[in-house]
Amino acid sequence: MKKIRIVSPAKSIEKRHVLYAQSWLEQKGFDVTIGENALGEHNYFSGTDAQRLKDFQDAIDSDVDVILCARGGYGSVRIVDQIDWTNFYKKPKLICGYSDVTVFHNRINKMGFSSIHSTAPLNFEENSAESLDSLINLISGKLNDFKIEHHELNKMGQAEAEVVGGNLAILSTLSGTDDDLNTENKILFIEDIGEAVYSIDRMMWQLKKSGKLAKIKGLIVGGLTAMKDSAVPFGNTAEEVIADAVKSYDYPVCFNFPAGHVNDNRAILFGKLARLDVQNEFSNFTQTGEGV
Repeated sequence: MKKIRIVSPAKSIEKRHVLYAQSWLEQKGFDVTIGENALGEHNYFSGTDAQRLKDFQDAIDSDVDVILCARGGYGSVRIVDQIDWTNFYKKPKLICGYSDVTVFHNRINKMGFSSIHSTAPLNFEENSAESLDSLINLISGKLNDFKIEHHELNKMGQAEAEVVGGNLAILSTLSGTDDDLNTENKILFIEDIGEAVYSIDRMMWQLKKSGKLAKIKGLIVGGLTAMKDSAVPFGNTAEEVIADAVKSYDYPVCFNFPAGHVNDNRAILFGKLARLDVQNEFSNFTQTGEGV
């Protein structure tokens, strides 16, 4: 029986969300425990930095197979450098989550391991069946295969490469740090929520000027949720901004991928190979499980 530990490395979360997720996962046959401070509250966070660090460290040092982050928000970057990863190297765990959890995805990828970009307990009650099933598949060692409806801004083509990425704002924040993302010969996934369109443009220019967009083999754009325009309209949608940023590159681009701050938040195995095939009517995304 796979063992899952739910932790809250960032923002606080209502108890009912975590207990619902625990019950749901237990019904699926998993042994689920909750971190000591995962249901706590310290101002914005689920606990002090020390408390959140302790929960994450305890999970790494335990015999659990999966560390499921309860939600995003903000706070992971405050503790990631204090974690002792020694026992992770001895017994790797699948770290799951999205949004602020991108901090851990980047660190795990840098260390040479895989992680799961997925939904979180905060959203289990409203998630689509496909979203939850895709997470269970990856935790159970089964690979996902998605068929995505066509988007008018897609760029046709095929790519096979390791998948990396996460929340665009977090990726931008980590740029130039010791957890900066290596995108060379990778399929890059990005998503975001609540950003101004000009902010998306600025972050895409950062990726471009740093050479990251020129090095990738393909781009997957997930949910761009609740985007905001400025008082003086920017003049393009967030999707158009991204399409413009990559128009000069010769690789496939898939928009409207079902992942991110959306109810249909499908799980993606970061750090492993996937095939992306963007065609006129549909796009196909298939993970092979090979790679690092």
